Amino acid sequence: MFKRIGLTKESRTAYVLILPAVLLICAIAIWPVMRSIWISLYDIRLNDPTKSEIHTVYALDMEKYAETLPILLKTLETEAGAGGRAGTELEPLRLKTEQIRKELETDPAIKDRYEQIDRLLYDFKPVPEQLKYMKLDNDKAARMKSELSVIRSSLVQLKEKGMMKRPDDAIGLTNALQGTFIEPNFVGLDHYKKFLTDSRLWQSIGNTSLFTVYAVSMEMLFGLLIALLINRSFRGRGLVRAAVLIPWATPTAISAMIWHFLYDGQNGIVAKLFAETGFIPQMSTLLSTKSGAMFSIVLADTWKTSPFVALLLLAGLQTISGSLYEAAQVDGANRWKQFIHITLPSLKTTILVAVMFRTLDAFRVFDLIYVLTGGGPANSTESISIYAYKTMFSELNFGAGSALSVIVFLCIAIICMIYVKILGADAVSKRGS
Repeated sequence: MFKRIGLTKESRTAYVLILPAVLLICAIAIWPVMRSIWISLYDIRLNDPTKSEIHTVYALDMEKYAETLPILLKTLETEAGAGGRAGTELEPLRLKTEQIRKELETDPAIKDRYEQIDRLLYDFKPVPEQLKYMKLDNDKAARMKSELSVIRSSLVQLKEKGMMKRPDDAIGLTNALQGTFIEPNFVGLDHYKKFLTDSRLWQSIGNTSLFTVYAVSMEMLFGLLIALLINRSFRGRGLVRAAVLIPWATPTAISAMIWHFLYDGQNGIVAKLFAETGFIPQMSTLLSTKSGAMFSIVLADTWKTSPFVALLLLAGLQTISGSLYEAAQVDGANRWKQFIHITLPSLKTTILVAVMFRTLDAFRVFDLIYVLTGGGPANSTESISIYAYKTMFSELNFGAGSALSVIVFLCIAIICMIYVKILGADAVSKRGS
């Protein structure tokens, strides 16, 4: 095959060598994204037993069906056996319920499954997951649910007339039997359509974008200053370089907790310092107001990540030849002109790479904000990642949460394409020059 398409031996070797990397990328990166896209097409809610799994067609919850149906039939039979007008009106309802049972159990698979589960329940044994659900024809299931709705309405009317001894038992059991018919939870693109008009989503995207712009700008500024400092030769430079990296080496959750104590409205050192210098009106401002909370997370992230940017820029500074600065000095250029005409142009690609890394990391920020402000106050610092987390794990709405995760992925992909295009254009211009 390789010979037919004209591949050389080196090309075949290259394809073999990159195959493990391709498979690893597919397993780690592409598969979770595809899985999230698939789940986002369904209304999956772990707090709703009828939507806790993917159902492409109607299904019957056999365990609930086996527990509910016999008791409902017995209850209707008891009420109908009381005689009088109530018995006359309840008997047709009982017969209709019995007819639903018979129609379902004309399917040998359902009948056999019912008997298995009934024996397990009789022996007080748990029902295995693989026995719980049976697929049903959509039209048939919809018709039976409609019939049960009619039965329930009739029971409610009899209750209002005071013609039943224990009406709530019969009505509750009918509701439970209706719940055994699990509707398909395929919703297609409904989650995405809903989020397009969701003000909370747009607010979280706005918060994330604002945080990204402020944080990355501050980190690039301080990172460049730190890089220029530790690039100079002075006594104890190695110790300073190691000390500068401590904030970056500190786990984000721990650094967020540290800053939370520093921002505390009663005992926080940073809050007290800012209040006494008049930077903020009172100590509680940093975590209790929208602008204060945004400033707080930007400052904490700048402290945490500026060393990483400095490390990247330091690597770029190390590649600049000292002869360029010597020639500039001979020509009479001062330090500022050397910085503008030599340092910055030489660091252009390195700065773009640092900005790309930090933009991608800042846009998907989660742990810093979650620990420091929890997205508050009033969702003013809620990032889109925190919104997705709350939807998925706090509300247990996995379908909508997966849709939000896909939206985060799309935003990150767009940012990546923009930066890659910029970096590609920069590389082409350098080759041209």
